[in-house]
Amino acid sequence: MSFTQRLEEIRAGFDRPFWVANFTELFERLSYYGASAVLAMYLNEQLHLSKEVTGWMIGIFGFVVWFLPVLGGTLADRFGFRRALMFAYLVMTVGYFLLGSLSAPWMHGARQALGDKWLVLGILMIPALGPAVVKPCVAGTTARASAENVRSIGYSIYYTLVNIGGTLGPIMAWLVRKQLGWGMENVFRVSALSVFLMFLVTLGFFREPTQSGEQKVASVADAIKNMFVVLGNFRFVLFLVIFSSFFVVFWQEFISAPMFLRGYVDPNANADLLLSIDAFTVICFQILVSYVTRRIPAFSAMTLGLLISSLSWLILALHPTTMGLVAALVVLALGEITQAARYYEYISRLAPSGQQGLYMGYAFLPIAIGYLIAGPLGGYLLHEFGDVRHRPQQMWWVISGVGISGAVLMVIYDKIFKLGQGQSLGTGG
Repeated sequence: MSFTQRLEEIRAGFDRPFWVANFTELFERLSYYGASAVLAMYLNEQLHLSKEVTGWMIGIFGFVVWFLPVLGGTLADRFGFRRALMFAYLVMTVGYFLLGSLSAPWMHGARQALGDKWLVLGILMIPALGPAVVKPCVAGTTARASAENVRSIGYSIYYTLVNIGGTLGPIMAWLVRKQLGWGMENVFRVSALSVFLMFLVTLGFFREPTQSGEQKVASVADAIKNMFVVLGNFRFVLFLVIFSSFFVVFWQEFISAPMFLRGYVDPNANADLLLSIDAFTVICFQILVSYVTRRIPAFSAMTLGLLISSLSWLILALHPTTMGLVAALVVLALGEITQAARYYEYISRLAPSGQQGLYMGYAFLPIAIGYLIAGPLGGYLLHEFGDVRHRPQQMWWVISGVGISGAVLMVIYDKIFKLGQGQSLGTGG
């Protein structure tokens, strides 16, 4: 097939909802990663929450963001992608706006009545609900609005746009905070504006994609019952728990790394701008790394990716400088690329026959568990090694140790269950 024919196949293979949904996803990710780039600094430096409380709050926020897609997909199926997307973008608009208004005079009464800790936590839960609905809607639209012969390209486009948003988000945060001098609170307001515009785009241009013969989940109750089906499979759950160590290591990028850099290396460092390095590295090296590792079995590639990302933080332990963080983020991204696609491939093969969709919904669970642990752990280590022991760079030995331990457990798990090629786990526990 010629290049011109392939382009025509792509042009004809995607319905309009595909392009609209993925366009909105780009700006949703820009908003999310822009807000995430300054969140730790905002809570710690501007709202004067302790490092431990900051880590704890971000951990809960991330857990909600990544755990709820399991139910969010069910809600999207029940109420339709268009209505679900509009609801999600409105919720995020309100959440980001409130987050950026915590220092406003009209919030003073609420801060006094509830206290900063509980008020901030409550407000954080509002924008956390949005991605839980957006992600399954966009992924589902990509499936429904793509012809079979270009569906894999559709998911490649989706993944690329996610990473473009992940690159542009921290850059936006830096431009708003530093270059325009609007302060960190206005990063959240720009995020609110961005997702509100996506609400308008969805309202005006998105039409519900349809696919004949598709069966929808009957109710949220069915989704909850399905949850027990998956969680009853001990070997599968054990794998998810072990692999969550990758995300304990990975999420330190947004939790402890900004506070470490500005607290113990350079108080004027552009930590938000530096957080664009990860996604930019993924965009640049995804194809190359995928080609180099194509012959490595999925389980081995995942274990290797976990090990590479774990070792990345040792760079910062040995060279606690701004350039040390830059190098650590590049290596962290290379580890992410090595495991990411293979991780979803592996889970799809582990699922018992006829339950692939159900099990794939739980691919987000290690991401959520990792965030829940990474937040409190990062905050504690920053306080213990930075404020108490005055040797902050030593905290990265602990973070790396968590990931290396996870890699060792992955090898042991593979030896015990001999599932390295992703054979089905069956339905038994």
